[in-house]
Amino acid sequence: MEFTASQIASFIDGKIIGDGNALINGVSPIENGEPGHLSFIAQERFSHHLDTSKCSVLIVSEDILNRDSYNQTIIAVKDAYLSFQVLMNLYQEMQGKKNGIEDGASIHDTATIAENVYVGAFTYISEKAKIGENSQIYPQVYIGKGVKIGKNCKIDSGARIYDYCIIGDNCIIHSNTVIGGDGFGFQPTPDGFKKIPQLGNVIIEDDVEIGSNCSIDRATIGSTIIGKGTKIDNLIQIAHNVKIGQNNVIASQTGIAGSTTIGSWNQIGGQVGIVGHIKIGNQVKIQAQSGVNSSVDDRETVYGSPAIPYNDYLRSYVHFRNLPEIVKKINNLENNSKDHTNE
Repeated sequence: MEFTASQIASFIDGKIIGDGNALINGVSPIENGEPGHLSFIAQERFSHHLDTSKCSVLIVSEDILNRDSYNQTIIAVKDAYLSFQVLMNLYQEMQGKKNGIEDGASIHDTATIAENVYVGAFTYISEKAKIGENSQIYPQVYIGKGVKIGKNCKIDSGARIYDYCIIGDNCIIHSNTVIGGDGFGFQPTPDGFKKIPQLGNVIIEDDVEIGSNCSIDRATIGSTIIGKGTKIDNLIQIAHNVKIGQNNVIASQTGIAGSTTIGSWNQIGGQVGIVGHIKIGNQVKIQAQSGVNSSVDDRETVYGSPAIPYNDYLRSYVHFRNLPEIVKKINNLENNSKDHTNE
């Protein structure tokens, strides 16, 4: 596909500086742009690329610009990063969606498939499952009995959605993720650990995206819940009966133990471990590699293992880095004190 700079500007309410007829047939990172390509500059620290980039057209935040002309055609916008996101979403929509049921897919007679649904080869859809309009189910997906998937969802190849789980509208589940596997529930007995049946389900609300190779366990009874608008990275474990609120972002390799409740608008860094049966408030920030073993109040930022308030950690870390020198000084003081006592 080819677009002119003027056409691109019309999509994002941008102002042209230069040749509005400049043609674009691809995109590049700003560091290694190519002629005929589009890129963006959103921050002042990248503004030197205005003089060095080989891209034909650049989308640039208007507060960075300070000249009337540049080597490239410039599309000036309020926020270049957000504008570039708008363009990427438009481009993805223009690619269109697949439609129809491919050979090799197996769909139970009692399953309900709405209009404009795509089901890829070797996907299995179990009895009484329901798939909403315009959803895309890619090859080799397993959808269990009684599963409900909403409208405009995308389930990538190799995902597994177990019995009676519910997926809302506009959700994306990436490859090899398992929704609704058994929670880790075992009862110690004289003969060893005996499995506790996991009879609940998982409810994923609207506009949730879940990365690849994640495991979200079904509840023992009731539901494990992922709230509306939450975004989950790859390689994340969410245990049974966890309840996560709206618009959280959770980075890779995080593990959340059973029956923990997490509020809304939280930011959880990579490799965070959260113990079970605690409550994380709203607008909390948990720094990467933290171990959270107690409840956290609203709007706190915590770090460390066990995690403590972030500013306390930073103050403590200054001393920790100097610990050998501090110990040496303490030992010298003790020795001097002993010498004075002996006198």
